[in-house]
Amino acid sequence: MNELSYTPPFWLKNGLAMTIYTAKIAHKTWEKTINLKKPPYQETTFVGAQKVPIHGIFATPYQPKGTIIGTYGITGDLDNQWFLKILGRKAYADNYAVVFFDWRAHGKTAQLSPILTSDGLYEGQDFVEIAMQAKALGCPPPYWFTGYSLGGQLALWGIKAGEDNPDIAGGGVICPSLDSLRSLTYLVQHPLGKYLEKAVTKGLKELAWDLHKHHPQDIDPEAINRANSIWGFDEHLVIEKLGFKTVPEYYQASSALQLLPTLKKPTFLMYAKDDPMFDPNLIPEIETACQNNPNLTGILTEFGGHVGYFSSKKCQEKGGDHDPWWAWNRLLEWTNKKIEINQKELAILK
Repeated sequence: MNELSYTPPFWLKNGLAMTIYTAKIAHKTWEKTINLKKPPYQETTFVGAQKVPIHGIFATPYQPKGTIIGTYGITGDLDNQWFLKILGRKAYADNYAVVFFDWRAHGKTAQLSPILTSDGLYEGQDFVEIAMQAKALGCPPPYWFTGYSLGGQLALWGIKAGEDNPDIAGGGVICPSLDSLRSLTYLVQHPLGKYLEKAVTKGLKELAWDLHKHHPQDIDPEAINRANSIWGFDEHLVIEKLGFKTVPEYYQASSALQLLPTLKKPTFLMYAKDDPMFDPNLIPEIETACQNNPNLTGILTEFGGHVGYFSSKKCQEKGGDHDPWWAWNRLLEWTNKKIEINQKELAILK
């Protein structure tokens, strides 16, 4: 894996501090850090795998050079996922069409369908279906799939699902969930990690009650009451409908770590050694996968926390960045280079 030069402000050189700052403070201040306008989004409803309706938004600049399709992490919706909004502004300003969607059981998609999450098993195909329908909306190929945290896992499944589709170029993920079983075990056993797990659980229960409100006949309130952990959410609400007998069986099937050696499309993967959400023992395996698969561009950093990567002023100057959102800057930089290489190759063939 590559080790690009990323440095946070001195007070964020701790994964937990970066993660808490990102979750509790940056969501209030991010608009002051970026001098780009909100794209002129339009709403639409896509049809995903299994004919599940999926709420999405899209914006298309004049003569876009491609389309970035993305979603967010384990909880939230398109209205409050500010980290995704940053990508939208940056990508649109860089002349990409942008398509974002509320994934299964989230946001307005939860209003449209009672179908619960599958952590990539069906969401991967959702990415592909959305890409094909986006073309009719004026969002052209090449398509790049992206996401962060659990959304990164979904995007990796999307890249895998689209490996035989020439319109899908690849994708990039930030701090992706790769092995839920090992990381969740690590999280709940960590003295401080267990508090992060409780915060996520609260969001999942809110998500489940919202589903129940819109689809009371499909979501059992007693099951929601029993879902008092991330594990419990999957155990009481998810696995039976997906045909799994146990949570470990489900986590093993949906794990994105197993995908890394097999990905055939160019894929950018950024991961921080100090991410407090994931088992640090995964890092050597990620490094090995990136070393052995030429389609993977792995970026491993000492700092960054979980979906943070807020950069210092010196780091911004070194990277030629106009804002502190280092991860998205590197991802777009990588995507632009891939497009440039492809255009040169096409020109040679002509």
